[in-house]
Amino acid sequence: MRILILGGDGYLGWPTAMSLAAKGHDVCAVDNYLRREMALETNSEALIPSPNLDDRAGIFEAVTGKKIRVVIGDCADYTLMSRVFGEFKPNAVIHYAEQPSAPYSMMGFTEARKTLNNNLNATFNVIWAVMKFAPDCHIIKLGTMGEYGTPNIDIEEGWIEIERNGRSDKFLYPRQAGSLYHTTKVLDTDLLWFYVRTHGVRVTDLMQGPVYGLSTPQADMDERLLPNFHYDDIFGTVVNRFLTQAVAGVPLTVYGKGGQTRGYLNLNDTLQCVELAMTNPAQAGQLRILNQFTELFSVNEIAGRVKAVGDRMGLNVRIESIQNPRKEKEEHYYNAKHSGLLELGLKPNYMTDDVVAGMLERIIKYRGMIDTKKIMPRVRWS
Repeated sequence: MRILILGGDGYLGWPTAMSLAAKGHDVCAVDNYLRREMALETNSEALIPSPNLDDRAGIFEAVTGKKIRVVIGDCADYTLMSRVFGEFKPNAVIHYAEQPSAPYSMMGFTEARKTLNNNLNATFNVIWAVMKFAPDCHIIKLGTMGEYGTPNIDIEEGWIEIERNGRSDKFLYPRQAGSLYHTTKVLDTDLLWFYVRTHGVRVTDLMQGPVYGLSTPQADMDERLLPNFHYDDIFGTVVNRFLTQAVAGVPLTVYGKGGQTRGYLNLNDTLQCVELAMTNPAQAGQLRILNQFTELFSVNEIAGRVKAVGDRMGLNVRIESIQNPRKEKEEHYYNAKHSGLLELGLKPNYMTDDVVAGMLERIIKYRGMIDTKKIMPRVRWS
């Protein structure tokens, strides 16, 4: 298949590009280094220095003999998107090309506007480029479980049946995002649903939980192929942050009461989920929504797991509750359905003690590069 990966330099985009290219697909990765620029602007650089996308692709080809095409450009620029779609004619487009950080989106007006403009324009351009240049192309869009918020009822898989005054209908499950970043994801879903209804595009929207991990089969071939691993308060997900704090000897920073519960998954399961969605495409005129996670954990449970494994490795891990910089429920009901990807064949990699230990061992190799000034929260919701 011809697969276009937008945001191909990212934490998820680069491992996805390698994984699919290794399986013989014709892969083109597009990125404009926005995430790298924002990380530099906010002193939030990744733990492990990464070559640029062209160099990464060159290293990958030298190691595997497989080629990844690279385009450096902005997905929010429709002229660029028109050229890429017109020339490449993808069978599937995997859309990661969005500003990925909730804290960044809450820093101030400039960061909020950049998040809004980039995320919505990129999605809008993808839809129109597909309609004009590759009408049978399957759009695989990375959404987020954060779109749903933390309602006091079960979270269904994208849709909900509602009965009212003797009548019933099916609707998108109500969204109540907790940051501007997550709100742009809600707006993405609404845009996609509009164009599915009116123009018959085919879309899979993957509502993904926070991802953790460094290791993939391709990244393990050469350290220079490792994904961007952020451990700071702006771009680092909570598992990756806690792992790095444990190695650095910094107390694990639990925000507030620590009861915040979400669905998590291993980086390798993201690769599985995307491939399963791609090889089992949505139908024309269908918005298929799949909740993409494998396990539910509270922040306290994650901290406890990292501490238990870290202590056995001699890291003497401490946990510290700090004032929550975010505006969120710290104790809440959370029961999210997630059967769709399992039915397609997902074989989860669960967060066992061995998995946690393996991640800690990897990070220990880069202990001297950890900057502890990047760990404490620098952004407050209000």
